[in-house]
This record gives sequence, C-alpha cells and structure tokens, in this order.
Amino acid sequence: MKDTPANQVQPEDPAQSSPDENRLVCERYEKASRMREAGIDLFVNRFVSSHRASEIIRDHETLIESGEKVTASGRVMVVRSFGKAGFFVLRDDSGDIQVYIKRDITDDKGFELFKKWLDGGDIVGVSGKMFITRHGELTIEAAELRLLTKSMRPLPEKWHGLKDIELRYRQRYVDMIANTDVRDTFRTRTRVISCIRQWLDQRSYVEVETPMMQQVYGGAAARPFTTHHNTLDMQLYLRIAPELYLKRLLVGGFERVYEINRNFRNEGMSIKHNPEFTMLELYTVGFDYRDTMELAENLIHDTGKEVFGNHVFEYNGKTLDLTKPFRRLRIVDAISETLGLDGTHGLCWGIDDKNILSEILGASVAKNSTVRMALDKCDTPDEVLIFIFEELVESTLVKPTFIIDYPASLSPLSKSSPENPTTAERFELYIAGMEVANAFSELNDPADQLRRFEDQVRKKARGDDEAMCEVDADYIRCLEYGMPPASGLGIGIDRLVMLLTGNTSIRDVILFPQLRPEQTS
Repeated sequence: MKDTPANQVQPEDPAQSSPDENRLVCERYEKASRMREAGIDLFVNRFVSSHRASEIIRDHETLIESGEKVTASGRVMVVRSFGKAGFFVLRDDSGDIQVYIKRDITDDKGFELFKKWLDGGDIVGVSGKMFITRHGELTIEAAELRLLTKSMRPLPEKWHGLKDIELRYRQRYVDMIANTDVRDTFRTRTRVISCIRQWLDQRSYVEVETPMMQQVYGGAAARPFTTHHNTLDMQLYLRIAPELYLKRLLVGGFERVYEINRNFRNEGMSIKHNPEFTMLELYTVGFDYRDTMELAENLIHDTGKEVFGNHVFEYNGKTLDLTKPFRRLRIVDAISETLGLDGTHGLCWGIDDKNILSEILGASVAKNSTVRMALDKCDTPDEVLIFIFEELVESTLVKPTFIIDYPASLSPLSKSSPENPTTAERFELYIAGMEVANAFSELNDPADQLRRFEDQVRKKARGDDEAMCEVDADYIRCLEYGMPPASGLGIGIDRLVMLLTGNTSIRDVILFPQLRPEQTS
C-alpha cells in the first residue's frame, strides 16, 4: 500500500469527536503542515537525555554549583509566554521540571519553536544549566530546545485530567499523561509483583509457565472463553485457572512451583471482576491447607510491609492492619454469627433436605429476605448456605480473616477433612469485604477425583454454566502415577493491588480493562 504523505494525513472521523475537539485537532494538523513546509521535523528518530526530572531534583544543588549542563526530554504541560521570555513545565515518567526560555539565552531555532509552534502535549528535548527562580522554582535555563514529537490532539481540560471515569479507562494513555497518581498505582503494582516473586524465589519456589489455551478447562468454577485452532480443527478454551497443569508438575517431581498468570473467565463485570485478570497460583508438596494458611499470611504481611514500610494503611475509609496473625473463622460459624444463631442450632454441611435446613435456620427465614431467596433459588442446602455467606457475610469481613472449612460438595478439587467428610480442607482470605485468596489441601485420589469430575459433568448437563464440560482424562491418568500430599494457593493480584493502593475498582489497577464498545454516535 502506498504511504499517504504526512502533510495530507487527516484526523479521525469528526463523528467520533465533539465539534470543539475536532476543530482543535484539525487546527493541529494544519499547523503541522505549515511546520513541515518550514522544514521542521515533527517526529525525530533519536534523542538521549542525560538526566530525568527526578534526578535533576535530587542532584540540583550539585548541578547548580558545578554549572553542569543537563539534557532532558518529556511532554510539554503548562505553557506561559511573556514576550521575549516564557516558561513551560516538562513532564517525564519520573516527575515535572520547569523550563525557562529567553531570546538572548535560547538558540534561535528553539526560541522560534517556543513562540510560534509549541503546543501543550508536544514532546520536546531541552538542554541548559540549572538555576532557581526568585519564586524558588528549580528551573532549566534552556540553551537549546528541540521538538521531538508533535502532538496532534490537545490534552483534556487544560491538563487537569479526564473527568469521565469510563473515558479515563478507555483512554488510559491520556489518563496517565494528566494524572501522575495513575502511573504511581501501576508502579506500585509492579513492586507488589516483584516482591511476591522475590519472596517465593527465596523459598525455593520455581516459577513456571503453563498453557493458556487448553483442550479441557478446569481448576475453578467459571464459564470459559472459547476459540478455534484452524490447523487442528479443534475447539480450545482460554484457561480459567492453571491449577490442573501445575499439579501435573507435582507428579513430575517439582515440589514447589508457582505461576503469576493471566486467567480468563466469561462472566459478569463489576468493581471486583474483569474477564481477564492476574493470579498468583502456587503449590507446595507436603503442605496441607493449614500450612498454606500460614504461608499466605506471611506472604501478604511481608509484601504489604515491603510496599508501605508498615502493616497499617487506609482503604476506602477503613483502617486495615496486616499484622499477624489474621483471624481464623469457620464459615458455618460466620453464617451463624451473622444470622444470630447460637451453637445449639447445629449448622453444618451435608444436610440432606432444605426443609431440615430451614428448621435449623429458624426465625431468620421469616426475618431475612436473603435467607428466603437462598432457600428458593438454590438446589442444595450447601448451596443455600454459600449463597447466604456471599450475600450477607462477605462484606462484613473488613479485617484480614481466613474463612475456613468449606463444603466438600462445592469443592471438587479439595481433600475432605479426615474427621468430617462433608467438610473440605479449604480456606478463603477476605480483606475489606473482598476475597483475596483461595486455597485447599489438594485432592490426589484418582478414583475420588474422577467421581467428582463426573459429578461436575452432570451439573453441566443440568444447566450449571460454571461446571466442567467434560472429564479431564489426562489429569486422572496423571494422578494415577501418584501425586504427593500437597496444598495450593491462589491470590488475586489485581485485588491485592487494589488494597495496597487504595483503589476501590479493579479497573483502576488494570492498565486496559475490558469495556463495552465505544459509542460513536
């Protein structure tokens, strides 16, 4: 395809922009054409800075005293012009620094650029000595100024940032230009993941990669995304979890493995859910869920301390304390506390009949519409209790709390308690009313696992969209070779970062969250 001459490039369809915005874009393109005619290169190939803004600020006393010339580059933010002089703010990825332009100091080419052609949003390179203004502003006295990239679209609202929250997510690139705290959030996210990696590496865990496209999906209760491999003429699924592949590695001889992975679940979106998200999943040979509980507590405690320097921080108006030990609470006890049941009611898993459960729940059935809804909506007593927990209890779990001992009937990959086969050796960690981690003692009996897979397939046939669609025969074969006793842990990285950065929506900690199609009319 033949290239279109740069001076003939047109802005996007006016229908996709507001009239005022489109007018300004057209004006920028017209200016760009005039600049090319004047021989100005709008998109240079190379420019290397000697200092970042943060380094200039840090070392400014030495730089001023030595008279050393610095070279910096970044985006032009606020511009102030006063005839033969002017200022602008230069922003790079480390911070802002002021630049001073003056006719008898700045080179002629650079001064003309500033006075005639420069716009907010342009990317420039500048070099000069440092000084401090009468108002105490650390400033680069520009000896040279060069345009590096011409911005064809003005920054929003005089550089104060986008106000429309969905537009901020959709145009994250503008959001990060205008709102430096957004970039800080994602730097913190990187630090969190780095801390987790270092913590696990120091404890002899091996980082691995497992398939993101799978012939049989499993490892969680979720609806998958499907795709098709043309050459093999085969349907594949984007993984909902890496669990079954990681446990294959335990059979193969690895004793400590982890993966920081992307998972995909074809489910609803909310402030806590994005269809594509990041998980830490790890497995430890020899552990049961109690050992993993201690591991999760230490990992989150140490990561929070590394990021913040202490264990206490504010989140959504609440004070959170990651000091160990975290609270441990059986899920049936949490439900009983919330409903005001006493210990004599005998709330437990594996009740055969919803009518019996209704009698145990007593007066709460009449008093609480959620309890009545659960009894009407759910198929089994165990499902009724989980529904009640999710609707009434989760949001109350503000301080870090391990909710332990889930129903075996709803935990198809977990070992049951030797003392009570209706109870799974499983926990979920809640902080600020949000599930952050899930773990259990791993089921390694191939016959038992096969029965549970077959039960999942039957649930799928009865209309459970989140159940497995078929038995993973290869995984059963793998277990038949013998998997040592082990426990696994999954931590939602996005939710952990939400807590550690004070953000209340998962979209605030995912660079490019999934959104509805953009409306163009």
